Amino acid sequence: MTPAWILDILAALMLVVAAVSAARLGLARPWRKGAAVTDTDVSHLFMGIAMAGMLTSSLTTLPNAAWEVIFALLTAWFGYRVVRDTRTSGARALAGGHCAPHLVHSAAMLYMFLALAAPASGGSGMAGMGGMGGGSAMQTLKYPTLAFAFALILIGYTIWDLDQLSGKRYSRAGASLSLAGVAAASVPTLAGAEPGALAAGAVASGGSAQTAETGTAPAEAPPAEAPPAAPAPAGAAAWLLSAGTTVGCRIAMGATMALMLLIMI
Repeated sequence: MTPAWILDILAALMLVVAAVSAARLGLARPWRKGAAVTDTDVSHLFMGIAMAGMLTSSLTTLPNAAWEVIFALLTAWFGYRVVRDTRTSGARALAGGHCAPHLVHSAAMLYMFLALAAPASGGSGMAGMGGMGGGSAMQTLKYPTLAFAFALILIGYTIWDLDQLSGKRYSRAGASLSLAGVAAASVPTLAGAEPGALAAGAVASGGSAQTAETGTAPAEAPPAEAPPAAPAPAGAAAWLLSAGTTVGCRIAMGATMALMLLIMI
């Protein structure tokens, strides 16, 4: 029997993950034209809400059938992305790829909703899981071997993410990549850039390009206005949009999901 307060803490943690994901979506604005793909934040938002309702019956939102459709779509989407990644990266896409953990998370959520066996005392849906700490009949999952396999895979990916996060592979350096909208303009570097490209870059930025021989500005190519660059995120926005925050949410979700599967076997 799992104490109810542990389930409540985990439910609160999942709501925090959902809130962080919603904030990331708000900052990224995926509805704008040319916005970046934010499928991981969408999946974390749905999973956080669904898992909170699974852990505490008072937080139950959508019926089980709706969640099954949502996680079936997410599983199909991340499955497509993993297949596409394996065509370019091979088996490495499964071991350390970006989409493989999300595929396992989505498939595990779909399995939990489909394989839930009703308790002996009756009940419906995942709402009964919150009663594990209160002495009521516990709901169990069909095909417990599959549940155990999912739990082991989730633990493996969680350990991998913890190792990568502690090794500082994920940092705030990737925060600007998560921003939706206009990409930052690329500026040619001195090493390997053609002189003409440097002059064009100087003119495009509004400056006056001078030739090394005469020190005079070229007469042709009138200055053109450069499009405004997207402002770099700072402070709390940079932290929210960083790759480390995404991995942190994935760690919390993977560990909680593995515990839920083990409890319900």
